[in-house]
Amino acid sequence: MKRFNWKAGKKYAAVAAAAASIVLAATGCSTNGNASTSSSSGSSGGSSSAFQGSSSETYYMVTFLSGIEYWKGCFAGMQAAAKDLGVKAVFTGAPQYDINQEVTTMQQIIAKHPAGILVTSINAQAMTPVINQAIAAGIPVISFDSDAPQSKRYAYLGTSNVEAGQKAADYLGQALGGHGQVAVITTPGELNLDQRVQGFKEEMAAKYPGIQVVAVQNGNSDQIKTAQVTSALLQTYPHLAGIFCTEADEGTGAATAVQEAGKTGQVKIVSFDTDKATLNAIKSGEITATVAQGTWNMGFWGLMDLFAIHHNLVHPVANWQQNGVDPVPPEVDTGVTIVTKSNVNAYLQQ
Repeated sequence: MKRFNWKAGKKYAAVAAAAASIVLAATGCSTNGNASTSSSSGSSGGSSSAFQGSSSETYYMVTFLSGIEYWKGCFAGMQAAAKDLGVKAVFTGAPQYDINQEVTTMQQIIAKHPAGILVTSINAQAMTPVINQAIAAGIPVISFDSDAPQSKRYAYLGTSNVEAGQKAADYLGQALGGHGQVAVITTPGELNLDQRVQGFKEEMAAKYPGIQVVAVQNGNSDQIKTAQVTSALLQTYPHLAGIFCTEADEGTGAATAVQEAGKTGQVKIVSFDTDKATLNAIKSGEITATVAQGTWNMGFWGLMDLFAIHHNLVHPVANWQQNGVDPVPPEVDTGVTIVTKSNVNAYLQQ
């Protein structure tokens, strides 16, 4: 019999609690405002008539680097919720890794006055004013994947990035037998990536004193730049034994450089996320492992939260708006899984 994983149970309990609170609060409540339809306008037959939208209600997902594969899992979850609710879900974002582009995209969406916005922040400080602008306009905002914690957003659904960094450190530390030099490749200034680095470094220092983190380099979320950075690291540290990459393009970029140096398998790479290139690199042995996030849950429960807030279905206290009480759980950890050769086929089949 498997032992119960208390930490994992706690995470799923948080998600379940969010769902239960919405469903229970909805019983006996009626919808207000205009509702909307997503990929389909019909209701899937939920437990309460309060969870039925109409074709006039639209929710947006706003991202940066909008063309990358990672967001597909997030939006798939949002589309599933939209179908259940009978509302419309629209994906948009900044095509480049550009702060001003995402701020401008948010402003354009705010001008449409949608029913709600699910947003991932390229930069917490830069996105805070425009998120607050949406809230001031009466548009509910939920953060996912990368948070803007000082903003007035209602909730954040995503990975506990510090813990994810710790899990990456544990896997790499054990794979190296607790000894050797490792490097980190990341994109500084993006809160979720910074937190992954924090967790990785803290865990290595606490549990693996025989492992030295010799460098933290900027890969700028770009395969070509990361390959160049990795090549330089391999020359500077010829005994480098491991690399932790905080996002997928950096993982595949590092794998390319390690392969070109003839050190595949000799330098162990732990990456992030489950795009096809990363999964194929795990299967071929070019990447040792990757950290898979609960992307579908981010999109699904994010829209559920937005719908409940928009329709005022949840009442934790009387006059919760005036009393500053959040109607939904302010933070939900959607969990991570370490993907290796042993379980990579399950992800490739999705």
